[in-house]
Amino acid sequence: MLKLIQNEWMKLWSKKATWIMTALLVVAILGMLGLTKWIDTMSNYDEPDWKTSVQGELTITKEQLGTTTLVDSERERLEDKEKVLEYRLANSIEPLNGNSRESMIMNSGGIGSIAVLLTVIVAAGIVASEFTQGTIKMLLSRPVKRWKILTSKYVTVILFGILLMLIGFIVSIFGAYLFFQSGQGQELVWNGKEVVEVSVWGKGLYILLLSFGNVFVTATFAFMIGSVFRSSSLAIGLSLFIYFMGSTLVMLLAKYEVVKYIVFTHMDLTIYETDFRIVEGITMSFSLAVLAVYIVIFLIISYTTFIKRDITA
Repeated sequence: MLKLIQNEWMKLWSKKATWIMTALLVVAILGMLGLTKWIDTMSNYDEPDWKTSVQGELTITKEQLGTTTLVDSERERLEDKEKVLEYRLANSIEPLNGNSRESMIMNSGGIGSIAVLLTVIVAAGIVASEFTQGTIKMLLSRPVKRWKILTSKYVTVILFGILLMLIGFIVSIFGAYLFFQSGQGQELVWNGKEVVEVSVWGKGLYILLLSFGNVFVTATFAFMIGSVFRSSSLAIGLSLFIYFMGSTLVMLLAKYEVVKYIVFTHMDLTIYETDFRIVEGITMSFSLAVLAVYIVIFLIISYTTFIKRDITA
């Protein structure tokens, strides 16, 4: 199996397109950071005093906690937020500036938005290209079980996505040091017992891990479509459609119970590190469980189709 994965990996990186996509990732991340810095430089408005902003946020949080219709998970999140805000005011601890170097390192979720587009291209074509190029007969005529061949291709796709995320994170760190100054504030969190300072590097890697969930699910879907329909263009088109239109569908169905069980609701796991919720009453563990079910379904369809397919088709 390791030999098969190694062969697929070498085959992937022998293609000029793979290196071009990696270069595009680097350019896109540096470009976004540079643009953010330029916009920040061109902004002329004066930011309000941080204590005034925190006090206003605390007031809104207390008002939200007074709502009787809150679900338990939402109430717990707001109570944790309230403790952190009160701690800031009591100890005069300023929040990190949104355009500080530390904030840029921690907010690494944007890397996944670029990585998912590039990983989808590889996932969509890694099986479909064997059919379009006519190499599938030679591939399946080897004395290797079909499920092992498909597994090696799938693992290669996931490893490619992981590598892109890591490269993107390294580039974002470089860009953060290149374009932004260090901030004076601190990132705080309630750990269940007390308010503690958050590690910049730890949170950055954690957000990166959460954003990989979107890459993982979308790439698996593209892999399934490419395997079943043998068309990379169809796989890319459908995958990008669900990636861009998924959140719109979630907003349209937000009032209905069924929204909790569709994959689009749970693909962006970084929402659990923000105050923004389209659908209330869901937790991280529930989202992971739903995503796991969908991934298993996608893979069952992929393997069943690939193993049973007539190679002359």
